[in-house]
Amino acid sequence: MADLSINFAGIRSPNPFWLASAPPSNSGAQVHRAFEAGWGGAVWKTIGAPVLNVSNRYGALHHAGRRMIAINNVELISDRPLEVNLREIGEVKRAWPDRAVIVSAMVESKPEAWREIIHRIEDTGADGVELNYGCPHGMSERGMGAAVGQVPEYCEQITRWVMEAAHIPVIVKLTPNITNITYPARAAVAAGANALSLINTLNSITGVDLDTLEISPNIGGRGGHGGFAGPAVKPIALNMLSALGVDEVVSKRGLPISGMGGISTWRDAAEFLLLGATSLQVCTAVMHYGFRIIEDLCDGLSNWMDSKGFATINDVVGRSLHRISDFKDFDLSFRAVARIDEAKCIRCDLCYVACNDAAHQCIDLVVRDGARAQPVVREPDCVGCRLCYNVCPVDGCIAMAESPSGRASVTWDQLSRTRPEVTEDWEAMKRYRGEQGIHIH
Repeated sequence: MADLSINFAGIRSPNPFWLASAPPSNSGAQVHRAFEAGWGGAVWKTIGAPVLNVSNRYGALHHAGRRMIAINNVELISDRPLEVNLREIGEVKRAWPDRAVIVSAMVESKPEAWREIIHRIEDTGADGVELNYGCPHGMSERGMGAAVGQVPEYCEQITRWVMEAAHIPVIVKLTPNITNITYPARAAVAAGANALSLINTLNSITGVDLDTLEISPNIGGRGGHGGFAGPAVKPIALNMLSALGVDEVVSKRGLPISGMGGISTWRDAAEFLLLGATSLQVCTAVMHYGFRIIEDLCDGLSNWMDSKGFATINDVVGRSLHRISDFKDFDLSFRAVARIDEAKCIRCDLCYVACNDAAHQCIDLVVRDGARAQPVVREPDCVGCRLCYNVCPVDGCIAMAESPSGRASVTWDQLSRTRPEVTEDWEAMKRYRGEQGIHIH
């Protein structure tokens, strides 16, 4: 069987699955239960200055009969006494020496405050510290959390303070509430951080109650922006993770990355690993289904690795990063067309409606032998947009098949250098397409 153990910046754990810094890692009792269930590590819910949390504090996004495809929270850092948290961290680490115990921390932007909290964390025997530069609500209004992560200069300055004081690995947790995630990541690298983690939650308002007109969640008639997490944010997390994996500054340093943001299944986990994560943090799925999901996560990932011939987690990490490309480097000669398997088609006509109303009008409803109309693709007119594939409710009914163009590979970047008139003038582009036999719908 595949070896799921990892070494993350010197922090070892028997598998890559860690509880993220969140409600599931709020107490020693919870982390004990998680480790008993099989979790490889835990990032303790953020500790720091005293706070008062509110209720209600969680909102949720439900869609098409599925509950909680995302969760929204206005919860702050741990509201338990700092001394209690530190004592329980030490107890957990002593009881579970083979598991990763990382402590998330957030204090005011003063070097002495950071030095003190780092020293107190180290006294517990914890394996590492995660600097919370991502909390988008409440704490950011006090100059912490995302208020730090959104300003690379602050990110670098505070990380330097921590690196001067710390003797255990330091992980910088990045906020997604920024235009370019590579800027604060580069700042953390410049300050000497040992590792990165991402993504923290996204700024969001879950919705408005149409009966009461109140914001959700409702706190005494008021509401506001909170942190958005769960399966719905996974595409954003994967994009930001891959951005660091291909960034020439961040990737050159080779810092390990702890990936999170919508990991619910072993398939999600495999995707994060393939795009550069070394450890994986999970929160919303645990809040929804409990600690026992770790069994499916480990079994599924291990079986998939065996099927692909991957012996270790390191064999998987970053294996798909070389496929990340800018639009200018896409092959303009590549052509795919939609093909419908009539034996699997249930005649729902969703593909026809989508293509006719929102795409390129290349699917017809054809009546044969008096039977109910069958959607049929006119392949010469199909531009391969893939909308029909995405709306089809039957797995494997519609396939996107490569249609050899007979043309040499060419990218937009190559065209702009060799045939600049093609990229500068619409009429020249039409002529070029005609010369190359590229279909214009």
